[in-house]
Amino acid sequence: MIKVILKKGRSESLKRFHPWVFSGAIAQIQGSPAEGDIVAIYSSEGEYLAAGHYQIGSIAVRILSFDADPLAPDFWTVSIARALEVRRAAGLVDNPATNCFRLVHGEGDGLPGLIIDWYDGVCVLQAHSVGMFRAKLQISKALQEVFGDALKAVYDKSSGTAPFKAGLELIDGYLYKREDFNQKETTVLENNNAFIVNWEEGQKTGFFLDQRDNRALVGSHAQGRNVLNLFCYTGGFSVYALNSGALNVDSVDSSARAIDLAKRNKANTGKDNFECFCTDAIEHLSKCEAGKYDLIIVDPPAFAKHRGALKNALRAYQRLNAAAISRVAPGGLVFTFSCSQVVDKISFANTVFSAAAQTGRRVRILDRLCQGADHPVNIYHPEGEYLKGLLLYVE
Repeated sequence: MIKVILKKGRSESLKRFHPWVFSGAIAQIQGSPAEGDIVAIYSSEGEYLAAGHYQIGSIAVRILSFDADPLAPDFWTVSIARALEVRRAAGLVDNPATNCFRLVHGEGDGLPGLIIDWYDGVCVLQAHSVGMFRAKLQISKALQEVFGDALKAVYDKSSGTAPFKAGLELIDGYLYKREDFNQKETTVLENNNAFIVNWEEGQKTGFFLDQRDNRALVGSHAQGRNVLNLFCYTGGFSVYALNSGALNVDSVDSSARAIDLAKRNKANTGKDNFECFCTDAIEHLSKCEAGKYDLIIVDPPAFAKHRGALKNALRAYQRLNAAAISRVAPGGLVFTFSCSQVVDKISFANTVFSAAAQTGRRVRILDRLCQGADHPVNIYHPEGEYLKGLLLYVE
């Protein structure tokens, strides 16, 4: 492996198992690595520290291992098997009520730049780095070794996540599929709630698995309530609310394709007390009667994907939450979320506080919410805790 030697005093973060090496920490590179190559990291004193994928950018190396050899033939099989054991410990493997989960969650599983979601035998892979994109065939082979006959297909959906400036051939498609497999969508179970997942045409890998526990929490509060699900995508929160005895559920999304799939998912519940609206969330709130809803879910897409967008994002979160808090019925609940990694928990809570103060209503925090156990946070990489939410009670 090509050697990357750090500046004096810049080894401490790696000795604390942080999985990134920043370009500013590098003193010299012995050789000429191509983006995506596996390189070895050494301290200024010549001590071996770790190995990982080299890349062009402020994060120069994403660490794959602090001890094992990432070039070893069994590296990917061992790494994926280890990730599977974490999901088994979380009660998600061989669970008759839930047959979909995140199998690999980047830094949370020691595989930075790699996402794999499991949908009842179909693995959908997204590479966020050149190194992971170049390793996708090895990863597919490892999945076949780990799951055997239970694996139906491996679908690569990296066209929207891999670095587009790296000159990669970003065409989505199957890396593996059984001869009898000819689907582009399937119906999965999550806590016995059925959802149609289309990995070819849907957003991300086809479904937002990180909200599983929060959807269940919405379900536990939905009975006898009128529910509004903003940014509903395929209707995850809506299905839980319907199956839990909500009086009525309205779902709003600006994407017509998302609304179509939400309608299909809601129809599968056998309930008819729902409506879907293809419109802007704030526009819907401004037009609806105040107090019509006594449970509102606010789950927007990431408003800030980099720090330069942070100020505008916080303003957008404030405006959106003020609209929801002002319209919810007295004694109502608001579930509000941010999936923007650059918006930390404190900033988000302060923004929601400002929104509540703007409305003049009395608001209490009943619970603080986060991503599910299949989206683990590496304790040495707190940046991985990207999803944060609040459950509010509004007088």
